[in-house]
Amino acid sequence: MLYSISGRSHGCSSRTQAILFTLSQLYHAKSSGPNSRSNTRYPNPQSSSKFATTLNPKPPPTAGAFGNDTVTKALSTYANDWNRAFEFFNWVEAQHRFRHTADTYNVMIDILGKFLEFPTCWDLIRTMSSRRCLPNHVTFRIMFKRYLSAHLVREAIDTYDGLGEFNLKDKTSFCNLIDALCEYKHVVEAVELCMGPNRRPEFDASTKLYNMILRGWFKLGWWSKCREFWEDMDKKGVKKDLHSYSIYMDITYKSGKPWKTIKLFKEMKQKKIALDVVAYNIVIRAVGLSEGVDSSIALYREMIDLGCQPNTVTLNTIIKLLCENSRVKDACGMLEQMSRKGCDPNAITYHCLFGYLEKPNEILKLFDKMTEDGVHPTMDTFVMLIRKFGRWGFLRPVFIIWNKMEERGSSPSEFAYNALIDVLLQKGMIDMARKYDEEMLKKGLSSKLRPEIGTKLADAEYVNGL
Repeated sequence: MLYSISGRSHGCSSRTQAILFTLSQLYHAKSSGPNSRSNTRYPNPQSSSKFATTLNPKPPPTAGAFGNDTVTKALSTYANDWNRAFEFFNWVEAQHRFRHTADTYNVMIDILGKFLEFPTCWDLIRTMSSRRCLPNHVTFRIMFKRYLSAHLVREAIDTYDGLGEFNLKDKTSFCNLIDALCEYKHVVEAVELCMGPNRRPEFDASTKLYNMILRGWFKLGWWSKCREFWEDMDKKGVKKDLHSYSIYMDITYKSGKPWKTIKLFKEMKQKKIALDVVAYNIVIRAVGLSEGVDSSIALYREMIDLGCQPNTVTLNTIIKLLCENSRVKDACGMLEQMSRKGCDPNAITYHCLFGYLEKPNEILKLFDKMTEDGVHPTMDTFVMLIRKFGRWGFLRPVFIIWNKMEERGSSPSEFAYNALIDVLLQKGMIDMARKYDEEMLKKGLSSKLRPEIGTKLADAEYVNGL
């Protein structure tokens, strides 16, 4: 079971920015030339080479300008535009002799899978094998994730069954499959594979697999099933570990029973289970809800005294609790102290504050501070602010945020486009809304059906590949 602890997200390096500048020139030339990508559904590596040679107006940078991390970041920038990402992937190899690694292949496969381009994903996996850049567990964890996010359960299971070809049909891959099934709410199928009459004989149902399934019922929000499964773990003699308790504490908190979360916390202490920062973060939220933010701060101090160091999530939790209790000034003070406490703020830290500030100028000022401090805004940041300013009826700050997003080289997601189009329609700017609607459809992103700007059902069907 993976528990992600958010860290600081830095902005693009100067080398990455140089690549993105080159890309912007390259794609601008292409989009205005006769070989527009809108005419090509599957980019060809050879055509990418020819294209880069004829249209790049400046001599290309040397091969040394393209490091593995730089190429990975550049690909991620185009996560919402698979065509451009794939063109860059081919271009950097053909024009600059960059040798793709498993990391860069995996990022590209993830982007393609997001847009259901699974045949091309498999082409890349075969290419990896032929180039001795072998696919690894991460490669197929991505394939499981993308198949199951599209609810293609049979395809995900068949992929696991075929992993013997890559010498990867092992416990790690099985756990990755079960984790993906549970993550995307196919818990019934996960239970069948682990505990059903037709269960896979390769691996016993361990505490780790039980934890994944418990988390799966949690993702579905089936609280009674969570409780039943928790009790079944005791009946079947499954040893509950720190992660088991952390998941179930989160379940009790999210189901509106913070007092049960605190009870479980005390039970863990009685059993002398060593508490980690994840467990503390959950109970700090629960104590804040049931006893108030000051009690949460007291628990935060207790964890430090006991030698458990807080992380960014801990401080984010307290900042959010302060904001929810109308103590925004105290929350801003906590933000200023974070770096001194060894917990650098991240995008979620600022999201907590953006949600409770009430003046556009205050929000824009905080956004500037966010970027100046090296915290990279996520697409969720941009969407959140566009929607917030749109609800208030302010158009100018909407375009300030949109322009900042483009200046940073971020490719807008379908949620960003739809948020902007909604604001424009609210203001009666039909022609401009139509322009952005057409732009997102060309990128293969799903648009809402909007009769007022002439969005057609056929367009939506094309985008979704129906």
